[in-house]
Amino acid sequence: MSPIIQTILKSSQTRPEGSVLSPKEFLGQNSRASVDQAFTRLTKAGKLIRVSQGAYVAPVTGRFGTRPPTPETVIKSIAVRNGEEVASNGAVAANSLGLTTQIPVQEVFVTTGRSRTLRLGKRTIKFKHAPRWQLALGNRPAGVAVRALAWIGPSHAPEALTKIRQKLSKEEWKMMVESRAFFPGWIAKLLGEAEQHA
Repeated sequence: MSPIIQTILKSSQTRPEGSVLSPKEFLGQNSRASVDQAFTRLTKAGKLIRVSQGAYVAPVTGRFGTRPPTPETVIKSIAVRNGEEVASNGAVAANSLGLTTQIPVQEVFVTTGRSRTLRLGKRTIKFKHAPRWQLALGNRPAGVAVRALAWIGPSHAPEALTKIRQKLSKEEWKMMVESRAFFPGWIAKLLGEAEQHA
């Protein structure tokens, strides 16, 4: 086993589950060709999983064999590494708030980063670029509510907003209302009207 393969393998095994490795991290230690070859060999040997271009994770070994890391851990690692916000999409948000019974067939997350597809074993996870305002409040309940409204759209939003208000705590509702300057005009107007009629 070459020194660069040992270095990559050791690094992958000492990181938390779902941590993403990139060949770029190891360029100071060897040539680009040697690093790329090492990643290819480790992937073929089942020691690494290629999740997207230039992004790899270590499989998790347990008493029932090996499995890919959980999507949540990989998504969190990618978000931290790239400095981007990542959250569940509007359909999932609307479902979690009881605004729809539809459950998306595909796993799709919205991100402030670029759109791309991840592969974790047999699972395909899509990252879809979304406007920054959809992720302005992150994964807190108010942020989930904003993405649900965006997915529902202006025509059904007034009815949905009534239900959302009942579901959110006073603090989360206040956070949503106070952040309305970030949102498109139709959402800001709805929130303003809702406050006036409270």
